[in-house]
Amino acid sequence: MKTDKMKTPQETAALLRQRMAAGVLSFPLTSFTGSGELDPAAFRAYFRTQLAADPAAVFVACGTGEFFSLTLDEYTEVVRIAVEETADRIPVIAGVGYGWAIAAQYAARAAEAGADGALLMPHYLVKAPVDGLVEQVRKVAESSPLPLIAYQRDYVTFDAASVGLLAKIPNVIGLKDGHGDLDQLQRLRLAAPEDFLFFNGVATAEMQARAYSAIGIPAYSSAVHAFAPEISKAFFTALHADDQSRVDELLRGFYQPFVELRDRRAGYAVALVKAAARLRDLPVGPVRAPLCDPAPEELTTLKALLATGLDLV
Repeated sequence: MKTDKMKTPQETAALLRQRMAAGVLSFPLTSFTGSGELDPAAFRAYFRTQLAADPAAVFVACGTGEFFSLTLDEYTEVVRIAVEETADRIPVIAGVGYGWAIAAQYAARAAEAGADGALLMPHYLVKAPVDGLVEQVRKVAESSPLPLIAYQRDYVTFDAASVGLLAKIPNVIGLKDGHGDLDQLQRLRLAAPEDFLFFNGVATAEMQARAYSAIGIPAYSSAVHAFAPEISKAFFTALHADDQSRVDELLRGFYQPFVELRDRRAGYAVALVKAAARLRDLPVGPVRAPLCDPAPEELTTLKALLATGLDLV
């Protein structure tokens, strides 16, 4: 656990905004053994490779980190290792989720482990009206001292009025968007206070990064950073230098075919990322059920695509 004074939500938001202008948001994988057990030593070694690439912030035990399959104790261990390894150099945001009562338990563990904030992922099972979605965020926020970022995707969708209400909750600092509906997102951004954080969190976010940037949301998460930070950083550099030909080259040569492979099967937004990490000899192990690792022929395609992407950079 960190021993320094916890930052205020406003301080954390300001730090994230500063960091997001200089790099991508990393969503590390969680390492498992061949039999599916959490592998803390392997995760620590893998996490160090993520830090070496200097991401803007790390979001641990989130979707890419298979939060949905972690026990509370496993989750606590993952967050604790991330906090130890970052040593307060960059923000550590931990995923929380399910119903608000369970999400509050995860948020409490994240705070005890020293996380700088929490990402509230979509709740479990039921569709709900927008008033209930706001109340879900409010209850988690009120249960924890951590700054909280709401995450809209699947059947969680906020409207302009509800984002205004979210922004009034003292420790809610931002919104991660996983829908990719730019018209709706522009409305949310215009309804929110100027210091409210927004970032692009669609699967393989680089594919829509230019469009998000055009409406004033340049920050994005990068699943590719989890296995090929060289490619991820090259894209970020080109995008922020407004080098459109280089952006097109990377999209055409790597990102678009990667997305086409990703879309072949449900769950590949995580399973394919983890398979690519294994191809680079990163100690992450297999995915846990209900996800499935890619088929052998898909691994062959992925290996060739990864080589092409690395050649490009």
